[in-house]
Amino acid sequence: MSKKEPLEVIEQIELTKLHPFPDHPFGVRDDDSMQQTVESIREYGVLVPAIARPREDGGYELIAGHRRKHACELAGLKTMPVIVRDIDRNVAPIIMVDSNLQREDILPSERAKAYKMKLDAIKRQGARHDLTSTQLAQKLSVEKVAEEAGTSKDQIRRYIRLTELDPELQKMVDEGKIGMTPAVEISYLKPDEQKLLIETIDSEQATPSLSQAQRMKRLSQEGKLNDDAMLGIMMEQKKPETWDLKLPMDKIRKYFPRSYTPQRMEETIIKLLEMWMKQQKKKRDQQR
Repeated sequence: MSKKEPLEVIEQIELTKLHPFPDHPFGVRDDDSMQQTVESIREYGVLVPAIARPREDGGYELIAGHRRKHACELAGLKTMPVIVRDIDRNVAPIIMVDSNLQREDILPSERAKAYKMKLDAIKRQGARHDLTSTQLAQKLSVEKVAEEAGTSKDQIRRYIRLTELDPELQKMVDEGKIGMTPAVEISYLKPDEQKLLIETIDSEQATPSLSQAQRMKRLSQEGKLNDDAMLGIMMEQKKPETWDLKLPMDKIRKYFPRSYTPQRMEETIIKLLEMWMKQQKKKRDQQR
């Protein structure tokens, strides 16, 4: 007869005894989603218990449930339901990351730190199981993270490169000011070069394109990326996107008198578009 697993007990634990997971990569933001969670907790309570493990120096370390804990605090609660498990320190980061990665509001820097944390935990497990080849352990670890995240190994590596960025540059990636691909190239710059880039971005009010980032990376590897070189690259104007809009004459001619020339038609269309834009702005202002 097989031995049954012990039943898990849900405990009501004081919020003050629940401590955040060390280096927790996911931010807890007071946004609309948080407000909805607070309202749900006020009406129905905490429907899904948090998961925590005992700490050696007392209290509990949250593994899953950081947002729920904050929502409970905002809702004025003193305790919340928690499943307490004695989880290994190399397994806890994996559970913590996996319980958050399905969220839709994860920032690129958060996803980067989460993938790295999970990868490091899996590598420690491999080391504990005597995977003697470091390269083999690294390859298998990346494959596992990619498979469980439903993405490619290259994409995992690209995200992890973002952890090499200066926090200020990570913020620019999160805000969409710097694209993912240029950010990966910038991550190869030395820390002092990244600081210089931040200053240059501020002075030029421009962020590097992919080609600019690639040239900075190459000059950095050659030991030639100084103030003048970086400024020269950043002062280059990015080529603006150009496109032509063509309107078939047989479709628009019926809207104009026969005496209208193509130039006068164009002028009229521009004026109408300007009027339309003003009307749209007026509508938006009224809705505020």
